[in-house]
Amino acid sequence: QEKKIFMVQGPYPIIRHLLRARGWVERKLPSMGRQLEQHHPLHYAWPPAEEEEEKEEEQCDEDPSGIHDLMSYLVRDRLPNFIWTNFLEATDHELLQQDHVVNHYARVDAFTTKEGLCLSLQNLPWIEQADPNTFFPRCYRLGTTDEQEAFIEDFRLTAARSLLKLALEEAGDRPVRTKQVPNSAKRAGWHRSHVSHPKRSAAPAGSPLYPELVEEALEVCKQHLGVLRHQDIDRGTPSPCRTCINWDRFLQEYYRVAHEGAGLVLTRQQRKQCQNLLRRLAEQLPQLGMEGKLNVWILKPGAESQGRGIVCTTRLEEVLQLARGFTAPSVQVGRWVVQKYVERLLTIFGTKFDIRQWFVVTDWKPLTVWFYRDCYLRFCSWPFSLCHLERARHLCNVSVQKWYKMSPDQDPRVPPDKIWSDKQFQEYLAQLGQADAWHQVLVPGMKAAILNALRSAQDQVGFRKGSFELYGADFLVGEDCQPWLLEINSCPTMRPSSAVTRRLCANVQRDTLRLVLDRKNNPTCSIGAFELIYKE
Repeated sequence: QEKKIFMVQGPYPIIRHLLRARGWVERKLPSMGRQLEQHHPLHYAWPPAEEEEEKEEEQCDEDPSGIHDLMSYLVRDRLPNFIWTNFLEATDHELLQQDHVVNHYARVDAFTTKEGLCLSLQNLPWIEQADPNTFFPRCYRLGTTDEQEAFIEDFRLTAARSLLKLALEEAGDRPVRTKQVPNSAKRAGWHRSHVSHPKRSAAPAGSPLYPELVEEALEVCKQHLGVLRHQDIDRGTPSPCRTCINWDRFLQEYYRVAHEGAGLVLTRQQRKQCQNLLRRLAEQLPQLGMEGKLNVWILKPGAESQGRGIVCTTRLEEVLQLARGFTAPSVQVGRWVVQKYVERLLTIFGTKFDIRQWFVVTDWKPLTVWFYRDCYLRFCSWPFSLCHLERARHLCNVSVQKWYKMSPDQDPRVPPDKIWSDKQFQEYLAQLGQADAWHQVLVPGMKAAILNALRSAQDQVGFRKGSFELYGADFLVGEDCQPWLLEINSCPTMRPSSAVTRRLCANVQRDTLRLVLDRKNNPTCSIGAFELIYKE
């Protein structure tokens, strides 16, 4: 009569304990929980990966008196009023009764998959006055011809900008040339008249690359700047990547400079041009500061999680091979996304980290979002380096890093369990002289990114009253402390991997139940660390 029958599916012993403490009775699944449930019209599907977690949960769930098992038996034919599950098929939502409370919405893949988030945020400027390039590293779906072509153009333009940065960096280490290029270089094919000749061969290995390469990069970037400044006026402006430059040759020479140690020579005039052009480009490109100079991109299967299948690369041909299905047969051809890697990121003790930030949506009409004030950091096992692209250095997922031992080169101050609380991070920022960065830059930036992502996908989500969902957003932090949204996860893990996550995961589950259950009967009750950040 009080509608206090619940069902928990998956590794959530804390949810079960907290509901029992409130006087709720559990309706348990049969022992063969992965089969079609005979006593209920809903089919609750368990992901195979959770099998070991189910065993672990059973070991943690103690009922010495047997009273909970007895009560569960008595309600075995009753429909649950509250369902907390790690997976609920979209079709099941149509079978739920109106008064069911469920911890999932349908069709959230519009922002909880890499492919879905990429597409939704591309549409954000049509929905909100917001630019996704200010908080989401640019991203392309390689299975779409138009987006693959847009990526190729972006890769080339980024290489040209990166070459200008490398030229300035090298010019800062030694005097720049003020005289003309030597005749020997002209004979080698590096005279200005040969800049656009498609048959010009690359410079011999180990030789310096003379000013014509920088001149090409300058010309491409000038054209791109013109397009950026007049893109709303002159749609007919030709793309700088469709000029007469031989891009295959240019990229090979750029690779030699960026990754093989070849030298650059530029004139004093070119140095000034590089500085002025990069400054003007920075006014038009919000991501110029974070993109670095090595043109690193990260490839991700569009619908996978926990770091599966993710690789970093600096070569255009490698990206396109994956997109055409030449490798990684486990990933459906065309389901890859490629995203610009944040090269200029903040590290802690020379190590890459990211932030796992929780939030809850309790309604989509009107959109109602609650932000959790506590979060945690996840460290990599090996020191950060853009010259080495191993997963142990670049993927912060706990599910990835648990397979790696700490590198002997790792700073001993990196925590052995590779986890920090946000409080520890705030103390570290204070030591850097950035005590205000957390509350003035990072937290507002994360809130804005989350809200923009939700608004961009709002019309695609399967709305249902009585549902709610807890999400985990992952952020990188740039050198300037700006947060960059990487992805949003449905069913964020609640399995503790450290003392910090054991405390925080327990707290967020407790506070979520306060928010979605207790607050219905008592609007003034404590909701812990949750704060309402948006209600439409």
